[in-house]
Amino acid sequence: MAGAIYIKGVAVTNYKRSAVSTADEWPSKYSKFFVELDDGLEFSFTDKRRFARVRLFDDPETVPPISELGPDALFEPMSVDNFVDSLSRKKIGIKALLLDQSFISGIGNWIADEVFYQSRIHPLQIASSLSRESCEALHKSIKEVVKYAVEVDADCDRFPVEWLFHHRWGKKPGKVDGKEIEFITAGGRTTAYVPQLQKLTGTQSNKMVAANPGQLSADGDAANEVLADGEDDDLKPRKRVATFRAVRGQQKKDAISAPSRKTRKNVGGKEKPSIEHIENEDVDTMGPNKIGSTSNDEHGLDKPTARAGKIPDRVTRRNKMKPSK
Repeated sequence: MAGAIYIKGVAVTNYKRSAVSTADEWPSKYSKFFVELDDGLEFSFTDKRRFARVRLFDDPETVPPISELGPDALFEPMSVDNFVDSLSRKKIGIKALLLDQSFISGIGNWIADEVFYQSRIHPLQIASSLSRESCEALHKSIKEVVKYAVEVDADCDRFPVEWLFHHRWGKKPGKVDGKEIEFITAGGRTTAYVPQLQKLTGTQSNKMVAANPGQLSADGDAANEVLADGEDDDLKPRKRVATFRAVRGQQKKDAISAPSRKTRKNVGGKEKPSIEHIENEDVDTMGPNKIGSTSNDEHGLDKPTARAGKIPDRVTRRNKMKPSK
């Protein structure tokens, strides 16, 4: 995602989102850093998305951000016991944790989705709520996926066909092994998962609250906000208040839209809508002033206006001044 180093004359690895191909000009138009050595070797750092940084240090391992990295997922893996113990003390979503490079370095977005799929863990599951069995399955998946990806030099054409990797790009509807793939936001990143296999467990499954309804998946999973213990009780009175307001608003809407029963006779003897009825119709039908489901109070309709009080007098005077035939 953050670019790659290419060497002149060396075949380009087929990465999923590679910005460079062997047939391209050298150096690439996306090259951000180019080096030519005394022996004639040339290499270029290319970053199409411009997320990466190039720094020059005498001792990189002692300076941030390198010094702040956690153990390498491939070369310095945690033991199973240390991994389980560490997760048990983390009160955040498991995907957000794995993407934190100070916890474990080397796990990016697609690798996280893949290891969660293979270990059957929901990406929003709180880390400390995972069972030991789930932790062990996750530990095994991390080791296998990272090791295999490195062995094939991250050439996606050589990844196993049963991997979620091949179906997760572009947020397009799809299936893996005949099961639907859904997309949510977890750890601040677009996340692919399979609801039939990756389910929230424990009390967390009914404590999900979405900060944005648009981030809900089709099966109702929330995007990224999880309530702590006890916070769900606070929602009950809020729901009652919201329901009461919605009902009251609907009642006022019905009262506005309902035609008045009051009518009066004009000179010709035909029934004519009263001023009250006319004003209500104006309120419901005028384009920019149409109320819809808002209440009378918000538009000042509960209080008689000066105009409303003068109209009947004007109508009466106009009728009186009408010449008789």
